[in-house]
Amino acid sequence: MDIKNNEILCIGEVLWDCLPSGAKPGGAPMNVALHLNAIGLDVAIASRIGNDESGKKLKDFLKRSGVTTKYIQTDEFLSTSEVLVHLDDNNNATYEICEPVAWDSILLTDELVKKAKSSGLVIYGSLASRNPLTRKTILKMLDNEGINLIDVNFREPYDSQEVVEQLLEKTDIVKLNDDELVVFAQWYNKHKDDEKSLIRWFVAHYNIKMVCLTKGENGALLYCNGEFYEHPGFKVNAVDTVGAGDAFLAGLIASLLNKKEPADALAFACATGAFVASKEGATPRYDMAEINEILSGN
Repeated sequence: MDIKNNEILCIGEVLWDCLPSGAKPGGAPMNVALHLNAIGLDVAIASRIGNDESGKKLKDFLKRSGVTTKYIQTDEFLSTSEVLVHLDDNNNATYEICEPVAWDSILLTDELVKKAKSSGLVIYGSLASRNPLTRKTILKMLDNEGINLIDVNFREPYDSQEVVEQLLEKTDIVKLNDDELVVFAQWYNKHKDDEKSLIRWFVAHYNIKMVCLTKGENGALLYCNGEFYEHPGFKVNAVDTVGAGDAFLAGLIASLLNKKEPADALAFACATGAFVASKEGATPRYDMAEINEILSGN
């Protein structure tokens, strides 16, 4: 990944994941930021919370985690986001997302524009752009000289083709899962093609430099520089899958920034995702030794 500097900005939702066991801090952009910070990278999160107790607790959590809250705005009218998380028999998560909430109205400020322009990598998801106000802010922040990475995060009914394709126009790298790739294929009647053919089509159609496809327990696939790299994933006893994809993405980014070979970067990403899936909540206490154990197959 040819990046001008190692300064990373994540933009989007911060929230409380209300799991059966209780509320845990969450939101894909924040999860990615927390994991990148735990790995030791220079990362910030831009979002918006409500002027309420749950917002204060989220901000305190970020401070304790060592992630700057400088770019977290406070809304006087909208509340801090809470998401109901439902786990199936295999501990796979589905989400019930309320609206409107504070991160639906992230305002464009000179401070945010300056931060986006100074960052070598800007990471954003599709969910935060469900509201026109935050979408406009994100799109403006993507007009920068660095690399933009979108983590496609389809959550019905917030999976509009029009909105997502606007976001893709400004990105260099895409991370998505196999179900999301099928949605893109169906938009263009490509669903009969095999997975690799679909990815080649996707890259050409949207002018993307790199694609990472996650496949749950079946591992992941990375496409860059015209080559495919695959990893079967690591088998762990899953507690819940909340945040596993975000941890995977952080592991991939960290490895690529450290000039790891694509195959090695993909393996580390899979190990990081497996580690989080084996713990409760999206951002468990980071344990590099345990991740390395998973990576070595012990």
